[in-house]
Amino acid sequence: MSERKPLILVSNDDGITAHGIRTLVELMKQLGEVVVVAPNSPQSGMGHAITIASPLRLYKTDIFDDIPAYECSGTPADCVKLGKNHVLADRKPDLVVSGINHGSNTSISVLYSGTMSAAIEAAIEGIPAIGFSLCDFSREADFSHVHDHVLKIASMVLTNGLPKGVALNVNFPAKSDEPLREIRICRQANAKWQEQFDHRRDPHGRGYFWLAGNFVNFDTGKDTDEFALSENCTSVVPCQYDLTSYETIRQMQTWDLSGVPHPFGEQAVDQ
Repeated sequence: MSERKPLILVSNDDGITAHGIRTLVELMKQLGEVVVVAPNSPQSGMGHAITIASPLRLYKTDIFDDIPAYECSGTPADCVKLGKNHVLADRKPDLVVSGINHGSNTSISVLYSGTMSAAIEAAIEGIPAIGFSLCDFSREADFSHVHDHVLKIASMVLTNGLPKGVALNVNFPAKSDEPLREIRICRQANAKWQEQFDHRRDPHGRGYFWLAGNFVNFDTGKDTDEFALSENCTSVVPCQYDLTSYETIRQMQTWDLSGVPHPFGEQAVDQ
């Protein structure tokens, strides 16, 4: 009797028709049984949003031929929730993979990323998960140079698992004339977007704002995701959804918080 193939749930935030998810599906077919639940439209920058004020729609699609696939009206986190609790209600995935995103998700972008939120949602559910991103925002981005690294990282996670509550944030440099170098385990760089809002007018003269800005890296370390990408390497950052600052807890335990005054005096005034 043959060994059971690993069950792999695939999602993304660029939408089910994106080139990146098709690449990821083809690669995951080499490692196990694949099921796809992905947004029916782009959901970039949605972070860990979930749909609570409107219905969620889920439709089966034959976009991947022989692969069971469903398009969802919700966010990437919604897709993983529906994938686990409805589509695969009787089977728990061995791995959830998200991407391959068209665009970088390094540094602070992990907080805004729909790609990583799908992976982190899986981690919340106790499922090993990986978010894959390519530093190329083009709709027709070339993913051909990352195949081996995707398969290697996914295979290692299937073999070794991940600690509870952890998902991997994997970023690849855009394809260049030089071959992709090694895989590096990194930390998140201290970098952020310096935003500005362009104030514009629509054809009817009504004002609106368009988010713009520049990405600024304040980190000079050579152990970061940004540095690895600058060296034409793949970066892998283990991420966790527990945002507690445990060191700050230890520091705050020295605070004297007894007898904190009421902000409106000894007794609140009835209105």
